Amino acid sequence: MNRSSYIPTLDGLRGLAALLVVGAHIGFVFPSLSPYVVSMGSEAVGLFFALSGFLMAHLYATDAPTKEKVLDFLVSRFARIYPVYLAAVLFVALLSNVPTLGFIQPLSGSIDLLRHVLLVGSSGVFWSISPEIQFYLVFPVLWLSLNRPVQHSAIITCFAVMVSADGLLNLPGPGILLLSKLPYFLLGAIAGKIHCLWGNQKASTYEGIAALVLLVLFFNYSHVLPQQGPEFWGLQSAVAAAVIVAIIARQPPIVARLFTLAPMRFLGNISFSLYLFHVPAMFLARQALSLVLPEPLLIAVSLLSAVATAWFIHKLIEVPSRRAVMVVWRRYRSSAGGGNRPDQQIERAILQLREAENRMLAQEESADVKLADHVDVERRSGNVAHR
Repeated sequence: MNRSSYIPTLDGLRGLAALLVVGAHIGFVFPSLSPYVVSMGSEAVGLFFALSGFLMAHLYATDAPTKEKVLDFLVSRFARIYPVYLAAVLFVALLSNVPTLGFIQPLSGSIDLLRHVLLVGSSGVFWSISPEIQFYLVFPVLWLSLNRPVQHSAIITCFAVMVSADGLLNLPGPGILLLSKLPYFLLGAIAGKIHCLWGNQKASTYEGIAALVLLVLFFNYSHVLPQQGPEFWGLQSAVAAAVIVAIIARQPPIVARLFTLAPMRFLGNISFSLYLFHVPAMFLARQALSLVLPEPLLIAVSLLSAVATAWFIHKLIEVPSRRAVMVVWRRYRSSAGGGNRPDQQIERAILQLREAENRMLAQEESADVKLADHVDVERRSGNVAHR
């Protein structure tokens, strides 16, 4: 992401969502806390989906989707997600095969491991990676339609029908298929496109207050009104998630002060590693220190170990692997292209013609100078002889 398209408040929002996922799962690691934990994990993941759709449209949908740009997008997304995801899967598989450990979210056998490696697994937090990857594969079509909505109105209509069907049928949310999560990604992408059209219009304080109120309602609605409210995974929560992301991306003053605090942005930077590794990190901390520390202190240490592990994984695996994949891809693109595309050949021919023309002009100027010098010498010689 280049700095001109960087929105710091979204880092803080991502950090908040990751922290709420950790809070939702702490009851798995410490069963004694389960009666006291108000789980907001589904809401946080829904916000992640809307945020992903927003960022994809914000970063890419303003440019025409050429073949080269689409390939760059797909490789960039693969580099961002898969290496650290694979590291998490292998780490959980390792923990699952320690007989006396009793890991709480195990991968059961080689088939289950293979499913997760192929991005069709659903153990623990890994279920949400599959629809994310599926959205990346669908996004080039959405990219095309957002870039030229009039010419591709049929595609937009198809997306609208799918979102409407999702809302009417109340498809189940958790699961590895994109369809039930599609409204979050699509509405987030529409919000990202609108954000690009807004430009640099200044947001008001009232927008910031509205965003914070919406956040509180979004994360507590299903808990405050569990009987009256519908299931979380529905069209209404997708709309709310997209609106929240859109307003916070405008960086109203009160939101900017809150979500650009250093701890929030730090959590946002390591959020993906924290999301993938927080359960095994807290579990191992509990296993190692349960006989040494009282439970309240053990819980605090476990949370700190999850954050420390995420930072370590972010620095050691997530960032270096992403850069390595992109370096390999750029080298491949450079060698595969080889400057032999028709447009490159034409450009090279034009440059060669210009260089030849410049050489000819330089030679002509040099000849003219020499001729002028020769005439001047002869003229001077004639004047001397005449005298």
